[in-house]
Amino acid sequence: MPPAPHPDTIAAIATAPGRGGVGIVRLSGPQAVHLVNALTGRKPPPRIATLATFRAADGQTIDQGLVLRFDAPKSFTGEDVVELHAHGSPVVLDLLLARCVALGARRARPGEFSERALRHGRIDLAQAEAIADLIAAGSEAQARAAARSLQGEFSRRVDALLQRLIDLRAYIEAAIDFPEEEIDFLADTRLTADLEALRGALATLLREARHGQRLRDGLHAVILGHPNAGKSSLLNALAGSERAIVTAIPGTTRDTLAETVSLDGVELTLVDTAGLRDTPDEIEAQGIRRARAEVARADLALLVVDPHTSPRALDALRAECPPTCARLTVRNKIDLVDDIARVEERDGETEVHLSALTGVGLDLLRAQLRQHAGATESEGAFSARARHVEALQRVATHLDAASIALHGTRAGELAAEDLRQAQQALAEITGAYTPDDLLGEIFGRFCIGK
Repeated sequence: MPPAPHPDTIAAIATAPGRGGVGIVRLSGPQAVHLVNALTGRKPPPRIATLATFRAADGQTIDQGLVLRFDAPKSFTGEDVVELHAHGSPVVLDLLLARCVALGARRARPGEFSERALRHGRIDLAQAEAIADLIAAGSEAQARAAARSLQGEFSRRVDALLQRLIDLRAYIEAAIDFPEEEIDFLADTRLTADLEALRGALATLLREARHGQRLRDGLHAVILGHPNAGKSSLLNALAGSERAIVTAIPGTTRDTLAETVSLDGVELTLVDTAGLRDTPDEIEAQGIRRARAEVARADLALLVVDPHTSPRALDALRAECPPTCARLTVRNKIDLVDDIARVEERDGETEVHLSALTGVGLDLLRAQLRQHAGATESEGAFSARARHVEALQRVATHLDAASIALHGTRAGELAAEDLRQAQQALAEITGAYTPDDLLGEIFGRFCIGK
């Protein structure tokens, strides 16, 4: 059954604030065509750009422009939609919007047009969020990723997983409902294979969603190391300015210092931290605690070491990083020893040899950072948000629990419950299951008119 139409008609200026050649006022709702008829003196034909004169209540001309009409359900919102294309003067657009309100429309809330499109099934929630991401895109890679999500790339991947999960859940629940059967359906090797295949497909989607989130939100990188390894010098070199104090005295940095740089249009937030060591100084100890808190929520840790750092000390730095944080070792101060700038793989770890002081090798580090930020792998990427990644992580947790329940305790009921919760978490991404308060939070961050 289609959703009940909204009783009110909404209106908003759909173009960005400021002056321009063209400005658009958009209306959506059951009275949209009637209101434009009263505004222009005639009913515009559907899907044909029509020249019209927009008049005030006293008959004076506000402006002359084009009218575009889209009848329900073949419109962006799924309702009757009319767009008024006028000259892009803020005064003219404000007059047009005020006239529409006087004729019975209501000023739209932020994101209300997209919300109505969602409720009428024109787009799903992931696509609605991609609209905002496309508008906010600051680079070609971000714009391409958002466009793919808007076209449904991410949603199709989620829906395909959702259908496989539903089929698996139905099979297990059917086995539970018929315990008198002599065949142990829960021991079926196909069930195990399907569950493992589902977990593998989810892991791939989660990895790609994290990539999409980094493209959208940028990369959060923490510079970690022992005192005097050159962490602050590295921050200054990458930022291109003297942001951090650099001295030969150990423990100069006692707090976190963040700087944002751009890598091929993808934002990278670099956080300099206090050198990790045992210290009786309470202020420095507080800075070290903050350093550990930063790395706990980072996407990437730059482990800065100098030529005198022992393998044991480097292992201790690596141990500071949680499993969710990628690592990149920076062997700094090659200007002090007989070493050359290079990137090498050692024991499964990537290491960049450079000198933050002279700048030799910084281009190699920037290339590695671009790779971690996803700027070099935008082909096929889609836009994703933190809530999408969090939902996929919950799905993974429930699938892991379902696997244990089936193979360990042979508890089909527990496995079925975990699959139900996994299905619910997955459905939250596209809005098939989403609390109204979450919808309010999401659309409240949209711009007005979209």
